[in-house]
Amino acid sequence: MKLLCPNTTCLLFLFIISNFLFGQSPTSLTDKIRQTKGLVALWDFKEKGGQSRKAYGERKFPLKEHNGIIPRINEGPLSGYSALFGNKAFLSLPNKKTAELNISGKNQGVTVLAWVKWKGNTGFVGGMWNEYLDGGKRQYGLFVSLPYYNGASQVCGHISHTGKPTPPFPYSIDYSASKQTVEPEKWQYIAMTYDGQWIKSYLNGEFEPRNVELIDHTKGFEGYPDGLSQSKNPYYFPDGMGDNGSDFTVGAVLLKSGMGNFFVGQIGGLAVFNRSLSSSEIKSFYIQGIN
Repeated sequence: MKLLCPNTTCLLFLFIISNFLFGQSPTSLTDKIRQTKGLVALWDFKEKGGQSRKAYGERKFPLKEHNGIIPRINEGPLSGYSALFGNKAFLSLPNKKTAELNISGKNQGVTVLAWVKWKGNTGFVGGMWNEYLDGGKRQYGLFVSLPYYNGASQVCGHISHTGKPTPPFPYSIDYSASKQTVEPEKWQYIAMTYDGQWIKSYLNGEFEPRNVELIDHTKGFEGYPDGLSQSKNPYYFPDGMGDNGSDFTVGAVLLKSGMGNFFVGQIGGLAVFNRSLSSSEIKSFYIQGIN
């Protein structure tokens, strides 16, 4: 009997049936990320506490624990596991071993993605960010909640050229902040991208632009008697990323008072790309994750 298949719906049905009959499973979220152009590292945090967390790929980029043990939880969106942060322990890789993670340049793009179950407060998720040594070695970093400059409970993507605070302000102001707020105690997919011009923050695959607004704590500084008004998403930053010498850390950054901005909650996946992923690529990971 000849089977007629006149339209794409029928072809899709046959594809699904053939996959079922011949034991071919759909591409997993992990596979989809690994197959995406520009991936530098992907950690799924399947290792037990006390072990280095290794990335997929040749270099592995083993992240070592500091300041304590980071327990493994039997729950996570990629491997079925996640790392539990909250006792001021963190993960790091020395700058001399960062290799391709040391992403920098005038027109260089970067993307950082993560799957988190956040419990609250300012928390650094991952990147190359050091706010103290030699006046600062900031480069790129993904945070949850940076309230000082209008980023409370939001996904924040930070970029720096000099590594130091943004003149004339006392801290670095150069970060995007999602319009949406991150919901605590619930798995959320967060992302930041930078294309050499614009920093963008995403929550659960969605980019929502913010209107121009007055930025808190900017009044009275030289050149800004009435404060600075700008959009936080996207955030315009044409200066590029500096090669500033930071370690790659997960769960905390170095502040003047020591390690701080400790992430509290679970991290179930972290990926770094050496380019700015498109909005459709960012969203595709969310769709894949919920299917």
